[in-house]
Formats: sequence, C-alpha cells, structure tokens
Amino acid sequence: MHAAVKTVRRGTTLEHASNMPQRSDFTDDTGFRQAVGALLGVLLDQVDELDDDELDPRLTAGNLSVTFEDESVILLSQQTPTHELWLSANYTAWHFLCIEGHWVERDTGEPILTVLSKLFSEKLGESVSFSL
Repeated sequence: MHAAVKTVRRGTTLEHASNMPQRSDFTDDTGFRQAVGALLGVLLDQVDELDDDELDPRLTAGNLSVTFEDESVILLSQQTPTHELWLSANYTAWHFLCIEGHWVERDTGEPILTVLSKLFSEKLGESVSFSL
C-alpha cells in the first residue's frame, strides 16, 4: 500500500492513496470536455508566450502537443471515459484528475502545473512556470 502523500495547493490539502478520491469533479462528459478545452487553451497561450523557436505547439480537440527542435514531444490528451487528462513526455505518463477544482496526478497528488513547469524547464534549460 502506498504511503499518503500530501500536496498543498492554494490552501487546499489533497491526500493521496486511500484518502484521495479517485473520481474527478465531473458528473458528465460535456463538463469534462469544456474544462479540458479551457485548460488546454490557457496552456497553449502560455507556451506561445515562451517565444522559443524550439517549440511547435498544436491544439486540436482535446489534445495539446508541443514538439521540440529535437523532435521530442510533450502531449496532453483528454480521456473522456475516465475523465482524466493524460500527459506523456520522455517515455513517462501521468494521469490527472480534477479534484476540488485542481488538476492533480492520480497516483502522486502532484499538481499538473508543477509537472509541466518542471518538464518545460528541463527541456528548455531555463525556468518555466505555468499558472491558471
């Protein structure tokens, strides 16, 4: 059994393992798709603001992909049946649920913005911070 992991985000504590709800905030697919679309739009705007020639961001329905100069890709994709947002990068996958209005990794409780900021910072060799 996993030990409980606590993530503090804007005054809210989310606990993982048996204490963390494994269901997202969404009761229907339409609300989930709208929330993902809004999130991906905000993230696309912030990637565009990086103004880095190494990046080629592309937004399609439910997906945001960012291709780098070395042809590596960071991909966010909605998974409607599970109401999750999946992130794939560097041969690793993360699965995010929206719990109490915050997108957190379902296994670690880590906020999506923290993971993305770390991935982009490592890839670009400079500090990158995403926000909502």
